[in-house]
Amino acid sequence: MEEHYYADRVRLRQLLQRQAQMTTRELMAETGRSRSWVKKWRQRLRDAPANDEAVLRSQSRAPNRRRPAIAAEVVECILAIRDTPPGHLQRTPGPKTILYYVQQDTALCVQYEVPRAPSTIWRILDKHGRIARKARRVHEPLERPAPMVHWQLDFKDISTVKPDPDGDGKQQHVVEALNLVDAGTSTLLAFRLHTAFTTETALAAVAECLREQGVPAQVTFDRDARFVGSASADGFPAAWQRLWHALGVQVDLCPPQRPDRNAFVERYHRAYQEECLAVQRPADLEQAELVTTHFQQHYNSERPHQGLACGNRPPRVAFPNLPQRPPL
Repeated sequence: MEEHYYADRVRLRQLLQRQAQMTTRELMAETGRSRSWVKKWRQRLRDAPANDEAVLRSQSRAPNRRRPAIAAEVVECILAIRDTPPGHLQRTPGPKTILYYVQQDTALCVQYEVPRAPSTIWRILDKHGRIARKARRVHEPLERPAPMVHWQLDFKDISTVKPDPDGDGKQQHVVEALNLVDAGTSTLLAFRLHTAFTTETALAAVAECLREQGVPAQVTFDRDARFVGSASADGFPAAWQRLWHALGVQVDLCPPQRPDRNAFVERYHRAYQEECLAVQRPADLEQAELVTTHFQQHYNSERPHQGLACGNRPPRVAFPNLPQRPPL
C-alpha cells in the first residue's frame, strides 16, 4: 500500500514541477486523490527541496514528545492517598478520586508535573501492587469415571410446547424432560417426559429408569426443589435423596450456581436444545416424545462427540459394550 502512496506523491511533484499553475481540481483529476490530500501534499512538496526523497515517504503519527517520567515524590503522594485515604473518605480511593486530591495539592503541582489522566494513576497503582488481580484459574480436568458408574440427572424445559391459552397461565413448564446421562461415556441412558413433574412423578420416572439400566454407584443432580425438597413441602421433603441413600448410591449435590459440577448432562442439554428442539419444534407431548426418541438414537450412535472419552466418535461407537449394573 505504501508503494501506491509513494507513486502518487511522485506523480504530484512531477505535475507541480512541469505545470505549476494547475488548479486543485486538475491535480485531483490527474492523481485520483481527494482535495484534502492534494492540498496537504502540495504544501509539503513546495516547502521541501526539489530533489528531497524523504518528503515523499509517509510520516509517523506517533507523538514526538515522550511522556515525562513521574517524579518519585508524586508517586509517593499517590500511594499515600491510596493507602491512607483522607479522613472523611470512607472508602478506598480509585484513580479518579486520587487524581482529584493530587490536583488539589498546590505545592505539589507547582514543583512537579502531576498526572492528568486517571489511566496514569492506575498504571502507578498497578506497578506498585495496589491493584488486586484475580489469580489465574488453573484448569483441573475432571477425572472421567468408569462407564456406567456415575450418572448425572437434570430437568430440561421443552419451551416450544406452549401453554393452553384457556388455562390460568400459572404453569411455568408445560412439558419437561428428565434426562439421565452417564458421566463415564456421555451416553444418554434414558429420558422421561411429563407435563407436570413433581417429586412423586420424578421418583416414579427414575425408578422406571433404574429397572431398565440398573443401579449406579454415584449420582449428581442440582438443587431443584423436586430433588432436594423444601421445608414447606408436605410429607417427606427429601424423598428423592432418601431413595438414593436407601439404594446405597453416593449422592453428589451440586453447590449453588455451579452447573459445571453437572457438566455432562448440561452439555447434552445444549445439544438437545440446539440440534433437536430448536430444529424440530415439537408442539405437544407426543411430538416431543417422538423427536426426543429419534435424537437419543442420533446422539448416542450417529453424532460424533468431542468429549475426551469418546475421541470424536459417537458414545455408543466408542463404548459399544456397556457393563451391566446391579438390578433394582
